[in-house]
Amino acid sequence: MQTSPLFSPVLIVGCVIIMVSFAIRASFGVFQIPIAEEYGWLRAEFSLAIAIQNLAWGIGQPLFGALAEKIGDRRAIIIGAVIYALGLVLSAGSDTPIAHQTYAWLVGFGVAGTGFGVILAVVARAASDDNRSMALAIVTAAGSGGQILGAPVAEYLLGIMSWQMVFTVFAGAILSVMLVLPFMRAPAQASRTQIEETMGANLRRAFKDPSYTLIFVGFFSCGYQLGFITAHFPAFVTELCGPIMAGSLLHNMGITTTSALGAVAISLIGLANIGGTLLAGWAGKHYQKKYLLAGIYTGRTVIAAVFIMLPITPLSVILFSVGMGALWLATVPLTSGLIAQLYGLRYMGTLYGIIFFSHQLGSFAGIWLGGRMYDAYGTYTTVWWIGVAVGAFSAIVHLPIREKPDRLAVA
Repeated sequence: MQTSPLFSPVLIVGCVIIMVSFAIRASFGVFQIPIAEEYGWLRAEFSLAIAIQNLAWGIGQPLFGALAEKIGDRRAIIIGAVIYALGLVLSAGSDTPIAHQTYAWLVGFGVAGTGFGVILAVVARAASDDNRSMALAIVTAAGSGGQILGAPVAEYLLGIMSWQMVFTVFAGAILSVMLVLPFMRAPAQASRTQIEETMGANLRRAFKDPSYTLIFVGFFSCGYQLGFITAHFPAFVTELCGPIMAGSLLHNMGITTTSALGAVAISLIGLANIGGTLLAGWAGKHYQKKYLLAGIYTGRTVIAAVFIMLPITPLSVILFSVGMGALWLATVPLTSGLIAQLYGLRYMGTLYGIIFFSHQLGSFAGIWLGGRMYDAYGTYTTVWWIGVAVGAFSAIVHLPIREKPDRLAVA
């Protein structure tokens, strides 16, 4: 297999696409209150639209992974960007919950076409064995870079234009990624044995492996926690956090409302995750990935439990955001790297896409339950504790995973 430099045009373009796609995706929680207040909707109405986005993303991820392997990565990304933009524009013209929930399917499929399943696979093929773990981590960290920008940019734009116009601006932004696609050219790095293996045979081989099932089940909690926090944490902070005192450091930095703090919290999670994800990429080259994943889920469980048991203050919000952020997407380079290690690169996009479907089932559950239980009980406490429980479960199920690749993956 040819040695390739870590920073290549494929890696840089992948980072740009992921950053823009995730900046938009991570901002939807900021629209919870403005849209609900404009139309007098229950919290569950727009929450369901965001939940459907995540479900569509999960369903679309293996489909776009397979599509990229059939027609090419760049064509699949173009299709994804156009669908993403169409969903945003149609949502901007909608004034009923049903319409938002319908067009959310388009947005979700658009995220799938411009997201991890396609981008990680092409970056993995372009990277050498020595660089692969870190290359996957860098692309994942770029998603966090988008998260840093997405919520504050949305909050700022909402101050100068309607949410409908913000959606339209975001549609233009995702279409702009097509300008960098000519630089994305990745080799089809796979052994001759892997090339000759059909997709069906590759999938059957993975489905018969208990380790693949454990990875699928374990990724559910990652999606649950990320989906719930992204969609509901800004509103959670706005309504439950103690006041930001005049003269405090946050107040002096211009963060004077809990609404602004909620948006900043999402950005802090993304900022902390850049370091955490890069560290995970480095560690994945030196240590067994299953133990690293179990440790990450354990850390998330402890941080979430401690946060909800203590009074919600501006300081606790900041500390939680940094702590959870360090573990936020650190699972992605380890999980995708584990798939490549166990089953090879030829159909990595499809295999990871199926695993990612579990992640998005979790996202759907976290987002939908958050809105549903808030409307029913006026609090997020129960759905938060469910997230703590599934995090602990994921830490346990990763331990029996077999990390030794089979004969086709090492051929």
